[in-house]
Amino acid sequence: MKIKKVDYILLFAVLALVGIGLLFVYSASSYSAELTYGNKYFFLTKQAIGAAVGLVAMLVAINVNTDYLKKLWIVGVVIAAALLVLVFVPGISIENYGARRWIGVGSFSMQPSEIAKFAYVLFCAAYMSLYDMSKLSRCLAPIGVGVLFCGLIIAEPNMSITMCMAMLMIIMLFLGGMKWKYFLLMLIPIALAVPLLIVMEPYRLQRLLAFIDPWASPKDEGYQLIQSLYALGSGGWFGVGLFNSRQKYRFLPFAESDFILSIIGEETGLLGCLGVFALYAVVIVRGVRVAVNSRDKFSCYLAGGISAVVAVQSLLNFAVVTGSIPPTGLPLPFISYGGTSLVVFMAAMGILLNLSGKVRDNGLGGSLWST
Repeated sequence: MKIKKVDYILLFAVLALVGIGLLFVYSASSYSAELTYGNKYFFLTKQAIGAAVGLVAMLVAINVNTDYLKKLWIVGVVIAAALLVLVFVPGISIENYGARRWIGVGSFSMQPSEIAKFAYVLFCAAYMSLYDMSKLSRCLAPIGVGVLFCGLIIAEPNMSITMCMAMLMIIMLFLGGMKWKYFLLMLIPIALAVPLLIVMEPYRLQRLLAFIDPWASPKDEGYQLIQSLYALGSGGWFGVGLFNSRQKYRFLPFAESDFILSIIGEETGLLGCLGVFALYAVVIVRGVRVAVNSRDKFSCYLAGGISAVVAVQSLLNFAVVTGSIPPTGLPLPFISYGGTSLVVFMAAMGILLNLSGKVRDNGLGGSLWST
């Protein structure tokens, strides 16, 4: 397969994050995998398969004609919505920890909400490139699709991805040029909905109280946050050493997925976390530069939206792990265990790299290509 010239700094940052993910998925999961499945490489093997599939998807996305991609904006939304609905169909949906967030057949499973985020970005990019978003009537379609996706995701229930989707909707409308007075009108129902959603589910209220004072329930809702802080605190500046985490011995729940940053902090310290933060900053900044220097509105909005997904989800994960916001389950892009997330994010990076190649080919990159 012929590979286009792309932003190699962006490519390196993405592959570095995937490599770090493989390393720490193994470190965080080896003990629990050995106890549960009799194979300490169980989670690593599945993650490596996801990385291999993701790499193929990324290479394909790098070479796809984005003009054809633009034509799939409505099809993408329909498929994403259908997949979200299938989550509630018995026999296809998979229930885990009281939530229906996955669908699967046999050994194959996937999480539709991971696809929905990027389907929404594609929809908004194509739609906003065609219409004047300064008019309220033109904003209704992106808002309607965003609300639909948020409604289906919160019904799973999945508060964290709902928050991510809502923030993504606001960012896309901002990129499209929606007027500030319309933002205020939209933010009022959002502000009212958040406390209502918290009160509707007792466990959400308990998580909020645990965030305020985790030591009030150290063995219940506050347990996970306390163990995360133990991991980060014991890491200090340089960490306790690779593979030497103590929290992974079943003290910290979801150590290989939502709270994998805690294990990274414990084993490599603050400096290791700063290195991870730097790689995400590179991905986001290079993505934004692709958007700013794109040759057309569609490419600009698509690159900006993809960068926004990475920024929002990584920042929310950082905030949860460090106790800056109430605990909620949200994977760290490229690093957390999860095949659907890894493949989808790598495919999205392929599209971003594709767009970066177009920027370079048209001589619009400027400082984008300087090292």
